[in-house]
Amino acid sequence: MKTITKGNLIFIIILLFFAIYAGVYIYKTSFVVNGERYFVLFDDAMISMRYARNLADGFGLVWNPGGERIEGYTNPLWVVFMAVFHFIPLPSSKMSLLIQISGALFLISNLIFVKKIAETLSNNTFVALLAVILTAFYTPLNNWGLQGMEVSALVLIVSISIWLALKLIRANHFSPMIFLLLGISTLIRIDMAVIYVVILVYLFIVLPDHRRNNLIWGLGIFAFFILGQTIFRHVYYGDLLPNTYYLKVGGYPFFLRIVRGMYVLLEFAWRFNWLLFLFPLSVLIFRRDREIILLFVVIIAQIAYSIYVGGDAWEHKGGSNRYISIVMPIYFILFVYAAYLIRGAITDKQHSESKFIHTAANIGMLIFILASMVNFNLIINFRSLERWFLLRQPIFIEGNKEYVHIANALKKITTPDASIAVVSAGAIPYFSDLESIDLLGKNDSVIAHEPSRGASGIRSVSDFRPGHMKWNYDYSIGQLKPDVIVQLWGDKDVAQNYIAKYYVIGGAEDDLAFTLRVDSENILWNNVELSP
Repeated sequence: MKTITKGNLIFIIILLFFAIYAGVYIYKTSFVVNGERYFVLFDDAMISMRYARNLADGFGLVWNPGGERIEGYTNPLWVVFMAVFHFIPLPSSKMSLLIQISGALFLISNLIFVKKIAETLSNNTFVALLAVILTAFYTPLNNWGLQGMEVSALVLIVSISIWLALKLIRANHFSPMIFLLLGISTLIRIDMAVIYVVILVYLFIVLPDHRRNNLIWGLGIFAFFILGQTIFRHVYYGDLLPNTYYLKVGGYPFFLRIVRGMYVLLEFAWRFNWLLFLFPLSVLIFRRDREIILLFVVIIAQIAYSIYVGGDAWEHKGGSNRYISIVMPIYFILFVYAAYLIRGAITDKQHSESKFIHTAANIGMLIFILASMVNFNLIINFRSLERWFLLRQPIFIEGNKEYVHIANALKKITTPDASIAVVSAGAIPYFSDLESIDLLGKNDSVIAHEPSRGASGIRSVSDFRPGHMKWNYDYSIGQLKPDVIVQLWGDKDVAQNYIAKYYVIGGAEDDLAFTLRVDSENILWNNVELSP
């Protein structure tokens, strides 16, 4: 019978502690509205949930049942994954909980491979356990992973792929499984093609005995997954790229996008602490072999991609964005390994035979890593640490609560055939179940293909927010004529002209007020109290 080593026992305890932490975190994301507890994902994830529910209900991969086919998501396999849960007879208020639990399971599984990678590189359990701890309790990764984003699945795939690549490099072996796994990841998010290509090229270079197999299998599987989903997209949606690509990348000055991407990266590094941010590079003083370089190359590639797309829309929340978060476990492995190598260099040179010195050095290293962990989670201010300790609710939750309140208020004053115009295109359409008009174009091909309306008015790069820089109120309000305007964004002058002519302000008694089209037959006017 195989006995459990001390290191493995500590690892199991860490996993259990993280499972409890994740459970409390998920509960903290919930809230009560009108006597019912709701579990709600990050709003972008709720857009995917609406597609998923419509798919499960037989309407297809559409945002509005019976509406135009528009690929307003960038995570097709994740949408299908979400759709499976919609076959379970649960109320909408609880459906997101299943996705959050799935995210927790993916993050827990990721910790297993973080340990494997760290042990493979360092041959030291102490290093592996510290890397696991840094990964498990990194706030941005938990924010994205436990609030319904596909980040939880992607970070697991990245870690597995790195581990497989290290095994292939060490054994001088070939296996198509790594390409199959990475190919599947492009179905979760097509921009995983970046990591796919980086690993393919790297294996091609460092494994000369298997270049033919890596090239043929790597390119073949890549073509199968990328061309396959492109053909499906063209047949089903009539586009070669996701609608979100045209929205976020098309119509923007390339230079502005790159400058903004660099700016948010530098801001992240500054808040992270420059010295700590660059600290893993010290590994290269001791090792510059094929295994170590692989990890750096993957991290650099993902950072470069984040710069290319201009960063994320939520950089003001602090911490690593969704693109960089999936390689943060690899970063933490290198961070701990750097501390371990420096500690070893000092102790071996000064007192190689002294157990006391080695013990003291290990304690010092532990203190350094734990202090760094606190710094990593000091995202914006000390409220970030309160969220880290779960003393405050996580970010985005106040907004989610407002969206559910809005959705419930809309149900009181509209018929099921009403249409609503929204900026927050996730939770409000999902819980109101009304036909929706996306003012920012994520689910509207007309808006997405237009040039940016906000770029010319930007005063600084910090004002630039990918996916939030296009709108056309002449089209969305003047032409589409929503029954209810729920929210507005950006320059509102054009919208106000239509509102002044065709809309009134009102809502249910003692509830939220909305902008209502005066001639709408889909407003329950008997339930509406007009504002003076």
